[in-house]
Amino acid sequence: MKRTMTFAAIAVVALAVQANPTQISNGVMASKDGKTLYTFDKDATGKSNCNGGCAAAWPPFVVANPALAGNGFTVVKRDDGSSQWAFQGKPLYFYAGDAKAGDANGDKQGGVWHVIRNEPKKTSAAPTGYTGSYSTTYNYN
Repeated sequence: MKRTMTFAAIAVVALAVQANPTQISNGVMASKDGKTLYTFDKDATGKSNCNGGCAAAWPPFVVANPALAGNGFTVVKRDDGSSQWAFQGKPLYFYAGDAKAGDANGDKQGGVWHVIRNEPKKTSAAPTGYTGSYSTTYNYN
């Protein structure tokens, strides 16, 4: 009995620490096999507006394991009833024009398709000790 409970506890912990459905590859979000993921500006939060011909050019990132949801990843239902991954409410897509892992040919297409970049947050604070101007003093004797 005690051994069974230990194994059950290990299984629960293993499920709790499973990775999300993506990785960072070359500074952008990609599927586990390295294919770049995109968002579409015309989508509503939690709703895909890319169907039919649009979905042929921009295939949805279909959910294989909904247990990986969490940490900003959610599952949205598409008009055809299939499930698609979303990150922070934005549905995720591949681009049919990307031939291999690491390609990002769809970035900025039509001004409405974007990769998700892993960039550090920028701050507006100047480095400590910087006054906003420089001066040099020369002393001649």
